[in-house]
Parts: sequence; structure tokens; C-alpha cells
Amino acid sequence: MTERVYIFKGFERFWHWSQAALIIFLMLTGFEVHGTYALFGFEKAVDYHAIAAWTLVGLWVFAIFWHVTTGEWRHYIPTTQKMLAIMKYYSSGIFKHEPHPFKPSASQKHNPLQRLTYLAILTLLSPLIWVSGWLYLFYADWAAWGLGALSLEWMATAHTIGAFLMLAFLISHVYLATTGHKITSKFKSMITGYEDVEH
Repeated sequence: MTERVYIFKGFERFWHWSQAALIIFLMLTGFEVHGTYALFGFEKAVDYHAIAAWTLVGLWVFAIFWHVTTGEWRHYIPTTQKMLAIMKYYSSGIFKHEPHPFKPSASQKHNPLQRLTYLAILTLLSPLIWVSGWLYLFYADWAAWGLGALSLEWMATAHTIGAFLMLAFLISHVYLATTGHKITSKFKSMITGYEDVEH
């Protein structure tokens, strides 16, 4: 038996899909700048990459404001409640068609592993990408800022490592989105806001 529960508000869905589109576009242009392939041409890829990055910064500033003012930030507070059950489910239970030990609700949207993952992205991966990207973008100002000892090669490497880690997250995120009671269930919930929760 399933119950339809309203989980994701309109802004969350807009933020999720806009952020996803910008991150994918940043990867597309970033890997071209890196020399992986040719699509837009180097100069256009650099320009598009910078525009998309600043657009994402604007989206994040607005999203942070929204999360703080609405209290939605509470959904990202780490918890160990049911952590072992969730780990067991993803390591073996999911392959035996066992029921998911976590039932999302309007008051608890994310399971413990999701919370930890999103926290790691916000506190570790995002700063790696943003700091290395901004420093790389403003390379000409390093000397004036007293950062002349930094290595451009190391900064580019750090940014690329961050990009590959974000790509790994994106792939695993899409895969896990297919593990609902139907392959499209999680995708639909991020479009409509409603999730069918099994009881």
C-alpha cells in the first residue's frame, strides 16, 4: 500500500533542476576547456563556463536565503538514526527487494546517508570547486593579492578533481533515483512534488 505525500515544494524543484542543468553545462564546457573534446571552441567554452558558474552562484545565494528563511535547512542536519539500517539496505537489502527502512515525509525529506552526502558536498566538494575555480578565473590578480606563490597547475588540477567528484556524485544520484518502487517514481516526485511512500 502506498500513500501520496507532498515532499518537495515548488522552489525546491526549480532549484534542483536548474542546478542540475547548470552543473551538467559546467561539466560540458569545463571538460572542453580541459581539452577532453571540442564542441563550442576553447574561447566560447571558457566564456560559457564563466557565465554558467556565476549563474549558479546567484542560484545558490537565493537558495541559501530560501532555506534559511523557510527553515528548510533543518532537513540537512546529520543524524545517525537508522544509519546502519540504511547502509544495510543499500549494500544488500535493495537487491533482495526488501522495503526501504526510511519513509520520507514533509518533516524528514532525506535519509541519514543523503544528509551526510549533501553535507559533504556543501562543506567539502563545493568549496574545492568554487575556491579553485575563482582563483583560476582571477589568476591575473594573484600577485596583487599576495598569492603569487600559488601554482596555476595545482589550482587547475584541484578544480578538475572537484569536477570528477561532482560527476561521480551525479552518476550515483541518477542511479539511486531509479531505485524507488518504480524506476520513474523518484523522478516524478521531483517534478510534481509528491512522492508515493510505501507502508
